[in-house]
Amino acid sequence: MKIQDLKNQKVLVTGASGFIASHLVKTLHELGAKLFVVTKYNSVIDNIRLAKLWDQVTPIEADLRNSDSLSQIKDIKPDYIFHLAAYNHVGDSFLHVNESLTSNMIGTANLMEAYSGYKKFVYIATSEVYGHQLKVPFQEDMTPFPTSPYALGKYAGELFAQMQYHVKNLPIVMIRPFNAFGPYQSPRAIIAEMIIKCLQGETIRSTEGIQTRSFNYVTNLIDGMLKAVETDGAVGKVLNIGSDEEITVKDLILKIHTLTESKSKLEIGSIPYRPTEIWRMCADSTKAHSLFGWEPKVSFDEGLSRTIKWYKKYLNVYKNPESPLLEL
Repeated sequence: MKIQDLKNQKVLVTGASGFIASHLVKTLHELGAKLFVVTKYNSVIDNIRLAKLWDQVTPIEADLRNSDSLSQIKDIKPDYIFHLAAYNHVGDSFLHVNESLTSNMIGTANLMEAYSGYKKFVYIATSEVYGHQLKVPFQEDMTPFPTSPYALGKYAGELFAQMQYHVKNLPIVMIRPFNAFGPYQSPRAIIAEMIIKCLQGETIRSTEGIQTRSFNYVTNLIDGMLKAVETDGAVGKVLNIGSDEEITVKDLILKIHTLTESKSKLEIGSIPYRPTEIWRMCADSTKAHSLFGWEPKVSFDEGLSRTIKWYKKYLNVYKNPESPLLEL
């Protein structure tokens, strides 16, 4: 199939109001898909990222942890499913172990058991499943070593997806995205957090920042997900979607500080590393490139520039005392 063939197709997106999923929903809408979004509450107030599209999608009120609430998916009969719903904070997953595991593992199993008449199912895993590895960049054939309840639950969901493919021969693709960033991301993510603090002149406190990450602008990830859907050879595969360009956390902070022309005080090295720190995280996306020619279209620097520009507008709406939003 071609991406254009998604027009008028029924597409179900779980976690649709999340950062990555909301960008996916907007792209699918532009392609003319008939969109169904799984949400706990049918309220645009709780799903602000989709505010402009809320009247043009069909909300499905359901909790993936409750299998009974998923029975309505059989009535929809979606042609394609993108599963992005998850408990998605690495650090907090240690405080909410049960919620993290049930959301990421049981929720995935419940969804896959609820309906299987789709043309393609895309499971969004995470690069966090690699955990501690002796070799970098990370390749899909490495044995995962999850180092958080979040990563463990996501990996369990991935294993369930692989089982469904092998046992039932279902058309499932599994994607491991690497450190996405861009507009609408929660400030709990490092790039969004640093940009907001720098723009507001807040003190920046961090570890020494020698750990590296490879960041991927969100539209690059959406492009990879859609290419995986249109490529039959991707079925049954686990695919990295990420940049091979590494940057240390320290250099990232300094870069954002410079680009925002910030007056924020920098206290690099003032907080300890987390016990489960992954020291290097970099993707080998050779398999995705070979299968469907994927490579990042938006460079890290260009993506960072776009993201900073967006957060300036964001702060003008959410922090400006004269903003109509605050008058509410």
